[in-house]
Amino acid sequence: MSLNRRMLRTRRWRPPTAPPDRGRSAATAHLVVTRRVATGGRGPEDVAFDGDGRIRCGLADGSVVAVDLVTGAREPLGNTGGRPLGLHPCPDGSTLICDHDRGLLRLHPEGDIEVLLDAIDGESLTFASNVVQGADGTIWFTTSTSRWDVDHHEGDFLEHSCTGRLVRYGVDGSVSVLRTDLAFGNGLVLTPDESQLLVVETAAYRVSRHWLTGPRAGSSETFADNLPGFPDNMSLGSDGLVWVAIAAPRNALLDRLLPLPGFLRTVVWNLPEAVRPKAARIAWVMAFDLDGQVVHDLRLTDGGYHFITSVAEREGLLVLGSLREDDLAVARKPDHAVG
Repeated sequence: MSLNRRMLRTRRWRPPTAPPDRGRSAATAHLVVTRRVATGGRGPEDVAFDGDGRIRCGLADGSVVAVDLVTGAREPLGNTGGRPLGLHPCPDGSTLICDHDRGLLRLHPEGDIEVLLDAIDGESLTFASNVVQGADGTIWFTTSTSRWDVDHHEGDFLEHSCTGRLVRYGVDGSVSVLRTDLAFGNGLVLTPDESQLLVVETAAYRVSRHWLTGPRAGSSETFADNLPGFPDNMSLGSDGLVWVAIAAPRNALLDRLLPLPGFLRTVVWNLPEAVRPKAARIAWVMAFDLDGQVVHDLRLTDGGYHFITSVAEREGLLVLGSLREDDLAVARKPDHAVG
C-alpha cells in the first residue's frame, strides 16, 4: 500500500452536531493520574490486565511486555517483528495480538509467534486493530482501514473511507467477515453473556453494537453515538463498565469539511504537517454501562500525558496507554458515579 497518496478518495458525511461545551455533563470529572510506569519502549497502544494482575502491552519496536504495576518490573514476552496494537491475554498464558504489519497473531508463553491469519480473500491483512476471544475459543477482531497505515491514519479520517472490518476467526480456522463498512474500526468488547460485540468506529464518533445471538443476530445498531471526542480502544472493567479511551476531542474544522466536496479535504491533507490541525493534548477516558449510558467522563487537560489510546480497569484502578507516550499512566476512578 502506497504511503504517498495525495488525492483522497472521499465520502461525504454530515457528522451530528457536536455536544455543547465539548460534551461536558454531570459525569464529567477531573482525571487524577497518580503515577507513571515505564514500559521500556515507545507507544503502549493497547493495555490489558493478564491473569497475574500485570499489564501486557505492545510497543513500537515490535516487543510485547508484561509490566508489574507495583514493582515496575518488566518481563519481555516476545517480539512480533511488526507493530503490535490491540491484544488479548488468554487463560493459557498466550496473547492474541492484532499486529499492524503482520495480521492476527498468537504469542505463546515460550515467546514463539504463531501467525493465525495474514490475508483475507487473497488480500494481505493490514491494520488489524483490536481482538477478543470467546469462551469456546472463537476470536473476533477489527481492522481500521484498508487505505491507510497507522502513521497516516488522519488521512482516513479526512477521506471517511469506511473500509474497516469486523472479522470472526473460528476455532477451526474458518474466517467470516461480519462487517466491511466500519468508520475506522477500533476497540472491541465481548459482553459477558457473549450475545454481542461492542465495536468502536473512531471516525464516526460512536460505539456500535453487533448482535451475535438471538433474533437480531448478524445485525448492528448504535450503542453510544455523537461522542465528544475520537474513541479508540476499550475494555470491560471488573466493575462491569465498558471503559473507552478518547484519544482527542473532535476537531471543528474536520466536522465542517466532511460534508463538503472532496477536493477541499485533499487541500488540507496536502498542507505541510506543521500547519495541519493538531489533536489537543488531553488525557480522557469515559465509561458506559451495558445500556450505553455514560457513567464516568474523566479528563485531564494539563498536557502532561495525552492521546490516550487504551484504558483498562481493575478494582478501581485505571491503567492508560498511549500511542505517543513511553509510559503507562495509572489513575483511580471516582468513588461516586452519575446517578
